[in-house]
Amino acid sequence: MKDILQELEDRRSVARLGGGQRRIDSQHKRGKLTARERIELLLDEDSFEEFDMFKAHRCTDFGMEADKPAGDGVVTGWGTINGRMVYVFSQDFTVFGGSLSETHAEKICKIQDMAVQNGAPIIGINDSGGARIQEGVASLAGYAEVFQRNIMASGVVPQISLIMGPCAGGAVYSPAMTDFIFMVKETSYMFVTGPDVVKTVTNEVVTAEELGGASTHTKKSSVADGAFENDVEALAEVRRLVDFLPLNNREKPPVRPFFDEPNRLEASLDTLIPANPNTPYDMKELITKIADEGDFFEIQEDYAKNIITGYIRMEGQTVGVVANQPMVLAGCLDIDSSRKAARFVRFCDCFEIPILTLVDVPGFLPGTSQEYGGVIKHGAKLLFAYGEATVPKVTVITRKAYGGAYDVMASKHLRGDFNYAWPTAEIAVMGAKGATEIIHRADLGDPEKIAAHTKDYEDRFANPFVAAEKGFIDEVIQPRGTRKRVARAFASLRNKKLENPWKKHDNIPL
Repeated sequence: MKDILQELEDRRSVARLGGGQRRIDSQHKRGKLTARERIELLLDEDSFEEFDMFKAHRCTDFGMEADKPAGDGVVTGWGTINGRMVYVFSQDFTVFGGSLSETHAEKICKIQDMAVQNGAPIIGINDSGGARIQEGVASLAGYAEVFQRNIMASGVVPQISLIMGPCAGGAVYSPAMTDFIFMVKETSYMFVTGPDVVKTVTNEVVTAEELGGASTHTKKSSVADGAFENDVEALAEVRRLVDFLPLNNREKPPVRPFFDEPNRLEASLDTLIPANPNTPYDMKELITKIADEGDFFEIQEDYAKNIITGYIRMEGQTVGVVANQPMVLAGCLDIDSSRKAARFVRFCDCFEIPILTLVDVPGFLPGTSQEYGGVIKHGAKLLFAYGEATVPKVTVITRKAYGGAYDVMASKHLRGDFNYAWPTAEIAVMGAKGATEIIHRADLGDPEKIAAHTKDYEDRFANPFVAAEKGFIDEVIQPRGTRKRVARAFASLRNKKLENPWKKHDNIPL
């Protein structure tokens, strides 16, 4: 018996070394952790239960039968994050460059199936050279099996991807279908075709970092939701994100202990809005001042900065926040911000996360580039996302809410539950100057008359009371009491039940 037990330990020791100490040292020299080290940091101590440690590839071409490392380049299993179950796979770059084979894919598919069956999030750590060339179409079939499960799991359990090395070719489409993608600066990249192919086909000379690095995907393409300095920071932040999310679509988000008075008044908010309506202010100040303990987890911070998305807690409960940012493009909606916010709203609705919308929007960004780029259809995505959402929706208009952008930003007409406005709110078809020039076109030659008409328009519409008279605003509230009013609103909506008409699925304007 002792011999058998010793053999088990010996086999485990070999399997844990992956591609061997030399390759592990090489991984460390690049500033990267190994697959197992990443899992250790991600999960609670001693909580990891591994599957298929000894699974090996079945390829016999090109001399592959002589090299069959245990685990076949991916570590899979389940564990806990702050006591809550998650499934995880971590590709091992020390084994065949983390390349995906038929058996490698089978291991990933197994935990994807178990996650959906048992209702727990899937966290994938990607560090792979792509499909294993020696296996040909079998590795491509493996990718497609993984993709199909990404699709089936979408909206059922949260899916989080960490890109911690190369992720190229067909491999990028699995992370692309997950809910969140996080990258590591300098050591990770994603692209469909690499720099060499780009040079051959288009004659462009570009580095891997420029083509698909963390900066590119967080600032330009919006493929990634965040980028971190190193593996350790990325894994710590994913732990923090998981704490905001439910385990699956049939559970509510977790409730955490909180030490912040729900009725706390914040007097500084009374002076947040500048006297000049064209002067910007930082909307993040409002978000952090109404959140429990000022804690805000921002999503896609570096992309489309004219809109802010992320998570806070109120009375210990997760709330998704969408907010216009007057500091960037005056808070206008455009193609990028509409897409960013629409995807965030749809995720919140999938997983029963209430949505708080903070509005200061002068309209949609004008210009040929926006119209040619399809701002109509992209703006409709956000409109559609808010309109179909059945979760609790609370909206606070702080300053401007003009034109179609007023409608789009979770207005009462899109089934908003509580729609509040500050006394500084201006709800109108457009700004006073533009409106006056259209209504009183005949007086354009007389500056005094135009000034008088503009003031008259401001007096009538540059306030929230016309909308409140019509019932489009439920209450005009004091800025200092925003946290209290919003917290009470969400508390009253905890048992909200609203169902959309039966359909196979909707046809959002993609």
